[in-house]
Amino acid sequence: MANRHSLAMERTGQWVFSQEIPTDVIVVVGEANFSLHKFMLVAKSNHIRKMILESKEADLAKINLSDIPGGPEIFEKAAKFCYGVNFEITVHNVAALRCAAEYLQMTDKYCDNNLAGRTEDFLSQVALTTLSGALVVLKSCEDLLPMAEDLKIVQRCVEIASAKACVEANFPSRSPPNWWTEELTILDINFFEKIITSMKSRGAKGLTLASAIITYTERSLRDLVRDHSGNGIKSSDSSDSDLRTRQRDLLESIVTLLPSDKSAFPINFLCCLLRTAIFLRAENRCKHELEKRISLILEHVTVDDLLVLSFTYDGERLFDLESVRRIVSGFVEKEKNVAVFNAGDFKEVCSTAMQRVAKTVDAYLGEIATYGDLSISKFNGIANLVPKVARKVDDDLYRAIDIYLKAHPNLDEIEREKVCSVMDPLKLSYEARVHASQNKRLPVQIVLHALYYDQLKLRSGADDHKTPDAITTRNQLQADVSLVKENEALRTELLKMKMYIQDMQKSSGPTQGTSSKVTSARKPTFFSSVSKTLGKLNPFKHGISKDTSNLDDGMLDLTKPRRRRFSIS
Repeated sequence: MANRHSLAMERTGQWVFSQEIPTDVIVVVGEANFSLHKFMLVAKSNHIRKMILESKEADLAKINLSDIPGGPEIFEKAAKFCYGVNFEITVHNVAALRCAAEYLQMTDKYCDNNLAGRTEDFLSQVALTTLSGALVVLKSCEDLLPMAEDLKIVQRCVEIASAKACVEANFPSRSPPNWWTEELTILDINFFEKIITSMKSRGAKGLTLASAIITYTERSLRDLVRDHSGNGIKSSDSSDSDLRTRQRDLLESIVTLLPSDKSAFPINFLCCLLRTAIFLRAENRCKHELEKRISLILEHVTVDDLLVLSFTYDGERLFDLESVRRIVSGFVEKEKNVAVFNAGDFKEVCSTAMQRVAKTVDAYLGEIATYGDLSISKFNGIANLVPKVARKVDDDLYRAIDIYLKAHPNLDEIEREKVCSVMDPLKLSYEARVHASQNKRLPVQIVLHALYYDQLKLRSGADDHKTPDAITTRNQLQADVSLVKENEALRTELLKMKMYIQDMQKSSGPTQGTSSKVTSARKPTFFSSVSKTLGKLNPFKHGISKDTSNLDDGMLDLTKPRRRRFSIS
């Protein structure tokens, strides 16, 4: 900075001393001092003239202009203009020169063909005739506020840039067609917001605005949005450093600019934005807006998109999965409302979009199941969000459960049953049932369901490669289980009766032998009929039932019948 100021003073000295008249005033601008002539400055600048006239000093020798827009470099050019020395006006300095001219009151009202008029001509005839020129001028106004706004320079640049951007979006003048979106990335977020707002008012399409916003975001938050590898980014980097604070403010401003068109943005971009919002600890309002937008188009999501939301940049640990849960929940709720609106029953019929999301969620569960810090409640919570009717088969969910059980080998039987409770064993394919029947990680109950299902198919002569209706099979299973329980109850009553008869026989003496024989001759007829009825009720073809048709007085079998769990062995 000091070298630049000394060079400016040296250059100023060269053209000032060429006048061969001693200088009589020193103009101080920041750290730079300019030795100049009062009469040359007063001829063009009404502000300097007033300062000299209003000074209490008889001979004012020093003037402080440190607050001039543009600093020493721009004042040097303004002084050269006062001395009639040529210098170049460019798109980079024209806004600063215009503001300096206003500050120094170097207007045509004070002197014809003054600096203000010259800069206005350059703005209208050169700088603001192209999109690139307007954006460069607008960029230079960032350090000239609020004067640049008061002089309508910012407004003019925004109007011209937005108009030309809309034209380029519809009728590209060069290749690639979206070159204009790269041009917008030089702007500060506040000016970029003005451009987008102006384009909206001009009727720009959502896809056009989205293209500009995506390019701007990827350029401004490159290490967070575009770099998915997370190299060099650790979880601790999300602390409230100045950089992260600026990035958080920038992200929140970008989210407010998103157009309402739900199909304007690809879902992977929205997922990257949400992951960035979580990492930067953005406001809940910002995160919920992104979650809502993702849930509206969740049928287009991929497993990788959901994984982007779930892990830290370094991939070392899981984020809080609440965002994923809210997104899936919002999509399911939307599908329910659509079904009700269409006078349908969501419990019976699911849309193709819902089935696609169910398959993606099951595959996603399989990917995150390997992480040890994933609790059963979180795993089941996400799995249960998907309606059961949305899954034609539960093979993908079974795969996720198997991975989870393998990654968590210390779970007890009850915990493993909790994990498996989200799956319907009757909706597994033949191959999955074969695998489940041999899977030692599964609870016994699940294995029995799979085996019993296959036995029912064999008994009914069904084709193994066709999956029967799960509801019908479940009803049949419940009926058979109820029949087994009823059979067991009747067996118990029969045993009690047999024991009662034995007690009667022991208590009666030889004098009642004839009566006992008559009784024993009549009773077997009743028990025989009951036994035959039980045999018909028995659902197991190979089961063994006690037949009492051959009971006689001295040969009663009092052994308790063995209770048999339903088995396919």
